[in-house]
Amino acid sequence: MRVATEYFVYLTVRIVICLAQAVPLSVCDRIAHTLAWLFSDVLRIRGKVTDENLRHAYPHWSTEQRRAIARRMWRHLFLFVCEVAQTSRRIRRENWHQHVRIVGEAKLVRLVMTGRPLLLVTAHFGNFELAGYLLSLFGYKIHTVARPLDNRFLDRFLHRFRASEGQEMLSKQADYARIRDILADGGAVSFLADQYAGRKGSWVDFFGRPASAHKAIPLFALDNDAPIVVGCCRRVEDRPLQYELKLEAIADPRELRPDQANPQWLAQWYHDQFESMIREAPEQYWWLHRRWKDKRGKRRRQRPQKLAA
Repeated sequence: MRVATEYFVYLTVRIVICLAQAVPLSVCDRIAHTLAWLFSDVLRIRGKVTDENLRHAYPHWSTEQRRAIARRMWRHLFLFVCEVAQTSRRIRRENWHQHVRIVGEAKLVRLVMTGRPLLLVTAHFGNFELAGYLLSLFGYKIHTVARPLDNRFLDRFLHRFRASEGQEMLSKQADYARIRDILADGGAVSFLADQYAGRKGSWVDFFGRPASAHKAIPLFALDNDAPIVVGCCRRVEDRPLQYELKLEAIADPRELRPDQANPQWLAQWYHDQFESMIREAPEQYWWLHRRWKDKRGKRRRQRPQKLAA
């Protein structure tokens, strides 16, 4: 039964993707505007979570300002899906510059030429799927760590897109040893690094609230002498498939002070970079996900003991 359900969902998504590929992006944009209004203002999908996250991040904003950003976020997300559906058909080696401008490429090239391992980190911001596709298109060998989708058919479909230009996908659960080997050989590994890491993560300040960050990324950097590179692929015009691929900042273990060469400082550092880039275009961040879960003070309820007979 589960397999049949997953396949039905997969077929539904494939039909939607086919429709998105069959129409111009300008039409996709108009549809995205309508769906954004429907999901944000009428159905209020994830409305409570989105509004709570925005209220904490921007306490001075009015209710109308938060609603406007929530609506623009949904428009960005729907357009994001349409753009991913059309990326491999529209963006090629000979025309990528019509859709993307690059900021900070010289710094990245210099790091790549050193032969040192690299950790590329970004957030659920802009079009991170396009970023991985572009770096592979430019000839960089990128290994991307991602959690497999629960739907096995959708996971295979998304994997084919991600690997279409040579990007290698890794599982954060199953490929730990493989990640260590890649870094030991001087390879580049990328992460979506703004995900909840549970109670035992490194707790950092993110938009004024405690957020749990994975310890593995800073530890990989310190253990392998690997610079952490923060970057993003940010929409720069109010029309489809116009982006800026930008290198935001670099933390090189060789340049850190003794008090900075620890996982806690590095996790806080790259979250500070995330916050800075998100504040430039808040409508492009996924405010609907539960990034700020904090269950450290909650204890599991103990079951009442049965009375002895």
